[in-house]
Amino acid sequence: MHALARPRRRRLAGVAALAAAVVGSAALAATAALAATATAGHAAASIARPCTAAQTQVWLGDGLGGGTAGTVFYPLEFTNVGHRRCTLGGYPGAVAYSASGRRLGAAAVRVAGPHHVVTLAPGATAHAQLGIHDWGAICDREAPAGGLRVTAPGERSAEAITFPFGACARRGVLEVGPVRGGVGIPGYTTS
Repeated sequence: MHALARPRRRRLAGVAALAAAVVGSAALAATAALAATATAGHAAASIARPCTAAQTQVWLGDGLGGGTAGTVFYPLEFTNVGHRRCTLGGYPGAVAYSASGRRLGAAAVRVAGPHHVVTLAPGATAHAQLGIHDWGAICDREAPAGGLRVTAPGERSAEAITFPFGACARRGVLEVGPVRGGVGIPGYTTS
C-alpha cells in the first residue's frame, strides 16, 4: 500500500499546484480588471471637453507684426482661463468693426492649412494667424476700423478687441488660419 500511496500523493500535490495556479491567475486577472476599470474611470474623468466662452479669453498678440507684400500678420491668442482642460479646433471667426460698433466688410477668409484639436490646460494658450490686408489694394476709400470681433473656434459669442487699422466698408480685409498649440509671437509666428 505504501507504493500506491506515493502516486496518489503526487497526483494530489499536482492537483493542489494546479488549483493554486488557477486561483493565482484568477486573482491576477481580477487585480488587472480592477486596475483597468480604475484607469478607464480616471481617463473618462480627464477627457477634455470643447472650450466655452466662459473659459476662453481672446486677445491679440499685438507687437511688430510679420508680413508679406500688402498683408501684416498678428497672432490671435486663445487662453484657457477656466479650471479644467478644454479643447479648441478649427478656425476662429473675425470681423472688423468701426469705432461706433458698426461691422465693416466681410468676415475673415479662412486660409487653408493643417488643423488639429488643441487641448488647453488651465492657463495654457493656443493661437491662430490673423492677416490684415492693405485696404488700398482692396477698396478706393479707407473705413477706419476701431478693432475686431473674434469668435473662438467652436464658440458663438464674439469678444471685442480694440485695435485700430485700415479696413473697407463693404469688402473684407481679414484672413485667418486654423488654431495651433502654443502662444503666437508677433513677427515670428507664420501660418
